[in-house]
Amino acid sequence: MTKRGLVSQYVTKNAAPRNIYAAKLKQDFRKGHIDNLFKGSGSYIDAPRDEFDCLIVDEAHRLNEKSGMFSHLGENQTKEIMAASKLAIYFIDERQRVTLKDAGSIDEIKRFAELEGANVTTMKLESQFRCNGSDGYLAWVDDVLQIRETANTHHMGATYDFRVYSDPNELREVITKLNEKNNKARLVAGYCWNWAKEGKADPYHYDIVLEDTGFAMSWNLDNTATWAIDPESVNEIGCIHTSQGLEFDYVGVIIGDDLVYRDGQVITDPSKRAKTDNSLRGLKKMQKEDLEKAAKLADEIIRNTYRTLMTRGQKGCFIYCTDKELEKYFRERLEKVKYEYEENEFFRPLSEVAEDKGEY
Repeated sequence: MTKRGLVSQYVTKNAAPRNIYAAKLKQDFRKGHIDNLFKGSGSYIDAPRDEFDCLIVDEAHRLNEKSGMFSHLGENQTKEIMAASKLAIYFIDERQRVTLKDAGSIDEIKRFAELEGANVTTMKLESQFRCNGSDGYLAWVDDVLQIRETANTHHMGATYDFRVYSDPNELREVITKLNEKNNKARLVAGYCWNWAKEGKADPYHYDIVLEDTGFAMSWNLDNTATWAIDPESVNEIGCIHTSQGLEFDYVGVIIGDDLVYRDGQVITDPSKRAKTDNSLRGLKKMQKEDLEKAAKLADEIIRNTYRTLMTRGQKGCFIYCTDKELEKYFRERLEKVKYEYEENEFFRPLSEVAEDKGEY
């Protein structure tokens, strides 16, 4: 769009991908020019109508209604973006809604388009780079997390490496080793541990401590806006807010007590979320107004959070569960996966090939 002389910007609610893309591009272009290409979703409250030729909205499911630190500005981000541009492109996956404030939806886009008298073209993204291009793995994760039943009950694609670890220290060791190759392996976790203010700049302040394992690490520090590519950040743990919209080669996911397995069911528990997490802020008020709706939304957000974290790795995802029943469930599901392999190693699970060769 820019090469065509059209005034365009890339828009996301989450700052992490904007910061990463800008940092990468600043190696080749002027800083001021690059910064103007990447904007937050609340940037268009007072924008003149049709100021931009095109606004490309990534992670459009993360759009909010109100903007600003106190959520008191503007009317609706979906509407404001549409009004500010001659063409608005929304990339959206409603199964990646991860906070109660996330209001972006296909129905919402269509509703505002109708009010604007705008034409709508809906297209399906048929292929992707995520998870080695394996739609099978994505469907398998949905099935395992009991988000939806899929045809991929026992199939995830032969080229994706999925492992379950009983020891979080072993998981950290593997991710650290894999990161040595090209700085593209990271640890992430569900938001079940408080992010203490006094430790936000101290790598020796351990937010995430797993009892009886000797495992202790910090959340990502607040002295960087580019956690996903900083070489030293492999020693920190990212959360949904620092990783959504980004991909690594390998991701290690620590699943906390907000997701457990009981009596054949994957169960969510919003009470196990950290008090410093804003994803479910407003839930108590919603519970008083409509208990069933609140429970449904909280359940959806927790499952979506782990779905998103478990699909950050292009080549592999390795998990550790604080709930041992959930770990057992994942192992049983993994054992049932039917790999269509022959004698050729290409058709075998990558983890088996690595173990045979004595490699990670």
